[in-house]
Amino acid sequence: MLDDKRIKKAENNVKKYLEDDLIWKYEEFNKDIFETYIRNYKESLDIAQKLFDQKLSNLWIVIISYYSMYYIANAVLYKNGYKIGSKVSHKITADSLIVFVRKKLNKTLLEEYEKAQNEALELTKTNEIIQSFEYELEKRSFFQYESTEEIRSAKAKTSLERAKKFVFEMQKLL
Repeated sequence: MLDDKRIKKAENNVKKYLEDDLIWKYEEFNKDIFETYIRNYKESLDIAQKLFDQKLSNLWIVIISYYSMYYIANAVLYKNGYKIGSKVSHKITADSLIVFVRKKLNKTLLEEYEKAQNEALELTKTNEIIQSFEYELEKRSFFQYESTEEIRSAKAKTSLERAKKFVFEMQKLL
């Protein structure tokens, strides 16, 4: 769960990223950039699903599932006026989601689930969606460099399902 400490850290980081021009508010929307993000997230998710269905590579299911999340996150950030540079872009994307998208995602979820009895549950779900991005970022590095095939197999399905859920929720913001 995203706690207040993590949210505050992301806010401080994003402020520094903006000062250092690692993320910036763009002047003019570039349709090609946006469409590239859209094409990349869709292709990544499709390929991850095919690998999973054919039981070809748990490692690449995890990696490609994460990248589908990364690309759609950047599409949403771009649609909201922010462009992430190439330096430490994965960390910047994770922090920027928390700062720029979290509240909008809360609003979307609250509208969709307005009949839900427990608003706290909805807020938790939103935090889980944002945090799932960070989990996949960490997992991708671990799987790519440190784990056994047995561990990869156990986690690949979780990564794919998490990516699908993340993409589903982020699509609502596009």
